Amino acid sequence: MGRTYIVEEAVGQYLSNINLQGKAFVSGLLIGQCSSQKDYVILATRTPPKEEQNENLKHQQKAKLDNLDEEWATEHANQVSRMLPGGLLVLGVFIITALEMGNDFQNALRRLVFAMEKSMNKRRLWNFTEEEVSERVTLHVCSSTKKIFCRTYDIHDPKSSAKPADWKYQNGLSTSWLSLECTVHINIHIPLSTTSVSYTLEKNTKNGLVRWAKQIENGVYLINGQVKDEDCDLLERQAMKRDILNTVADRCEILFEDLLLNEVPEKKDSEKEFHILPHRVFVPIPGSTIMLCDYKFGDESAEEMRDHFIEMLDHMIQIEDLEIAEEINTACMRYSVNTEASLDSTDDEHPEKPIKTRIILKIQQNIGVIAAVAVAVLAAGISFHYFSD
Repeated sequence: MGRTYIVEEAVGQYLSNINLQGKAFVSGLLIGQCSSQKDYVILATRTPPKEEQNENLKHQQKAKLDNLDEEWATEHANQVSRMLPGGLLVLGVFIITALEMGNDFQNALRRLVFAMEKSMNKRRLWNFTEEEVSERVTLHVCSSTKKIFCRTYDIHDPKSSAKPADWKYQNGLSTSWLSLECTVHINIHIPLSTTSVSYTLEKNTKNGLVRWAKQIENGVYLINGQVKDEDCDLLERQAMKRDILNTVADRCEILFEDLLLNEVPEKKDSEKEFHILPHRVFVPIPGSTIMLCDYKFGDESAEEMRDHFIEMLDHMIQIEDLEIAEEINTACMRYSVNTEASLDSTDDEHPEKPIKTRIILKIQQNIGVIAAVAVAVLAAGISFHYFSD
């Protein structure tokens, strides 16, 4: 018996509205959450075309999957995974073709699923447990016959073969949400040893964050002032902890990418450098109250943020939908070359204050699932989670 995928009807409408426009295929990502018995797909987004992509339609019509740019599709998956709250994952990929799929198509999708998962895992500060679902999905939609072929692969097994899976649509999958609030304060100090001075600041910071991540993963948190039972799904899935780890790691990674793109002359060893980490910006999935996120530096405009959301998610976003995280203090990274690196939530001149965090709970009445979403500001982002019935 294969896995069952419960899919928001809006996803089916999105897939059916994609026009090949003479292309051999259109591919993209499937986003949602896993449970022990079923997976839930709440969003699909096609991979954006490269600007320099040659639009020779006759050539594409003759091609099979030779034009499937694995590197480009994997980078899109990395970018989108940054926008997902704790508990939401890139569950797999879809492809739409005018013809039914042969073995070459399926082999290409298999390689793509494994490449995406490998790339996303490299960026994470945490690892999946053995008890968690390790299957990822490939969906093929034939635009001419309207047939759907849904298969899964075990990403823990490099030799995994395709397994059939059920694909079922359900209306109102992403409705009925409640909102809670909490506070999160992050102050990380990363000392640099004398043996690490030859490493780049980025590598030293990543190593320090890995050590810090173990402390977060081994920690506990309170709900209504009480530690939840050990068998509680909310504790087992650790969506809130993972969101804290994700958003801190993503902010640092984005900062280093920005520094590479905008290189400045090196400072003397005795000088300290201060770098402001990007703020988190939230936006609801169209037709839903589920929030996704992105990150912005102070000089980026709302129009730039909106355009990036649209490019990555392939859904229309309005500027008024953007919600910049209400961070009481500006997060910054400071370091003195060859001596220390630290990630603080405050500058030295200001007292430390807690950071406001919003948690959203989803009550899934039809399928007996309760999902918890934590919208964190500095550390926790939207944490999407479920209780299985």
